[in-house]
Amino acid sequence: QVQLVESGGGLVQAGGSLRLSCAVSGRTDSTYHVGWFRQAPGKEREFVGRVIWSTGESYSHDSVKGRFTISRDVTKNTVNLQMSSLKSEDTAVYYCAARRNPDRSIVYTDSGNYDYWGQGTQVTVFS
Repeated sequence: QVQLVESGGGLVQAGGSLRLSCAVSGRTDSTYHVGWFRQAPGKEREFVGRVIWSTGESYSHDSVKGRFTISRDVTKNTVNLQMSSLKSEDTAVYYCAARRNPDRSIVYTDSGNYDYWGQGTQVTVFS
């Protein structure tokens, strides 16, 4: 019932910036959390950050804190991931995901906590 589509991935030089977007469609639910995850070849899917749709409060994992910013645009039904000071280790497929009926006091960091997923978009950082 909820569709998520990522866009904005591509090739970027180390130290550069890139902005990913996640378009959310289907059932409108102001209670959900939208998270960003990434997965590099041979590695587990890891949590990047999340935003609470109803409030706009965002949280970023320590590994990207200070470089990545998550925000939402309620008029466009999108969640954005602004990435700066990119490093080669940021290379991965990036996914957005939504959790329904969340406890807003909890930052859900496990991919198993999310109910809907996009198809992913590739980000490659070269040096």
